[in-house]
Amino acid sequence: MHKLLPSVFLFLILALPFSVFAHEGEDHSHDESAAESEGGNGWRLVRKVEMGTSGKFVNLVLIDHAVYTDKTIYSAVINRLCSPSDQFCRIRFWSEERFVPETAALSVEQNKQLRADYLVNKTAGMHHLRWSCTVDPDKTHCF
Repeated sequence: MHKLLPSVFLFLILALPFSVFAHEGEDHSHDESAAESEGGNGWRLVRKVEMGTSGKFVNLVLIDHAVYTDKTIYSAVINRLCSPSDQFCRIRFWSEERFVPETAALSVEQNKQLRADYLVNKTAGMHHLRWSCTVDPDKTHCF
């Protein structure tokens, strides 16, 4: 037992700089490095971006292109990223990573490639899930 002590102590000394100080000096915004671990079957959170300086964030999600017409995947994402108690939750979905924006503002092409847009804003009384016509061709539901 006493022979293990020096190796355990050495492990703790070597691991300490990587665990305790790993984020020292880093920008702690919600960027893609924080988002890499968030995902599920058929989707991945690419990044979270703030809407201006509002303190409200948009989740930018990539749906696997092969399954982007499967609405159950969108439901799984919404259930994972938004809580019923959230006052605000917004998720935008794309099926090609090159169109996922770096900011909350969308270019014309990024907007054209948007597959779905989910928004809950309880303060404003808004709750909607809108589909692109490539996901849901019903003209009364799609954009």
